[in-house]
Amino acid sequence: MTPETYKEGSLSLAGTVAMGTGVMIGAGIFALTGQVAQYSGPAFPLAFLLAAVISGFSAYTYIKMSDKYPSSGGIAMILQKAYGPTTVAAASALLMTMSMIINESLVARTFGAYSLQLFDIENTDTLVPVLAVGLIAVAFLVNIAGNRIIGGVSKIAAVLKVGGILIFSGAALWASGFSFEAASSATEDGTGPAGFLAGVALAVLAFKGFTTITNSGAEVRNPGRNVGRAIMWSLAICLVVYMSVAFAVGSSLTLEEIVAAKDFSLAEASRPAFGDLGVGFTVIIAIIATASGLLASVFAVSRMLAMLTDMKLIPHRHFGMPGGIQKHMLVYTVVIAAILAAFFDLGRIASLGAIYYLVMDIIIHFGVLRHLRADVGARAWILVSAILFDAAALGAFIFIKATSDPAIILIAIGSMTAIFALEALYLGKVRNKEVSGHESSHAH
Repeated sequence: MTPETYKEGSLSLAGTVAMGTGVMIGAGIFALTGQVAQYSGPAFPLAFLLAAVISGFSAYTYIKMSDKYPSSGGIAMILQKAYGPTTVAAASALLMTMSMIINESLVARTFGAYSLQLFDIENTDTLVPVLAVGLIAVAFLVNIAGNRIIGGVSKIAAVLKVGGILIFSGAALWASGFSFEAASSATEDGTGPAGFLAGVALAVLAFKGFTTITNSGAEVRNPGRNVGRAIMWSLAICLVVYMSVAFAVGSSLTLEEIVAAKDFSLAEASRPAFGDLGVGFTVIIAIIATASGLLASVFAVSRMLAMLTDMKLIPHRHFGMPGGIQKHMLVYTVVIAAILAAFFDLGRIASLGAIYYLVMDIIIHFGVLRHLRADVGARAWILVSAILFDAAALGAFIFIKATSDPAIILIAIGSMTAIFALEALYLGKVRNKEVSGHESSHAH
């Protein structure tokens, strides 16, 4: 085993749950509460609840596959088993990887937006991306140090942020007298069913971190049992946290105030009742949550990219860098995340991530339904339900974004088309080389 390879069985059940919740809570609550409220209106807590239901159906597919085939880069493994070494499998795995990298840039910008709430600074447009890129660089350095440090940091951060968020939620609800300002202040015309479902599509991003656990299957102790348990525990913990925060924010701020402060809505929600002290407490928890979430995500993405390379599904160039594939993938991951964090705002980053993830998720469920259902003992009606839930959320989200920000739809379609085309070209070259090598060996 090379020094860069993470040790098999090095993640305990508690460590795995901490890693999963670390990614979810880092991305979900702090980055997406205001974004979801903007689309779903005063019913945004219900959007998080429905997103949890959708994620539960989705998790069924991943748990069934991981129980039988635990593996690092687990999503790539699922796709290859469902579709073989094809363009669909390789491109879909890259969509998932890009969705996770997009999530990293989302979390990094959230870190910047919250950190600046501690200071009276006006020029946030420049400083947010600077802080975001800085955090990504730190996450890279910690990941180079290896799995033991990541696991230790994730456990400590998970306890601090879950505890801190629940304290914030309870205090905000108590201070407001358990009223719900967001609902009472909403205008009558509302957002409509399509807007609500678009909010649900974004809220799904807050739960998709459970796939981090799937991608780390080989590092989990007793993976046949613990991967599924860790996924369900992570989803349950995050649902409790998200619902408590959604009601706390809605009890402190009107819907208009939530949308106005959508990039740092939790910090703003603590201001009416607790002033600067409450803002400071919330920002510190946000910094812990986003930093640990980014740390865990970089770990998972680099492992998945390394596996895709080993499976010969994506090309690899080391560009003169020292070390092996794992370190190279860490570099590629943080470079792409840093570019996105520097040039895209939170809303567009979240939109692109939601589209990529939902498309990939539908492809996975369909592949398991069509080719692997009997092999892993999955129930057809659950797989079909997962596809329909994803399709409804994706369709509503595309409809809403097509009217409000058509450019991001064009970017999503164009980039996905490019990914599929480049993968088809690369895999064609790989097959031609294999055929040429096979013919050469026979000629001799």
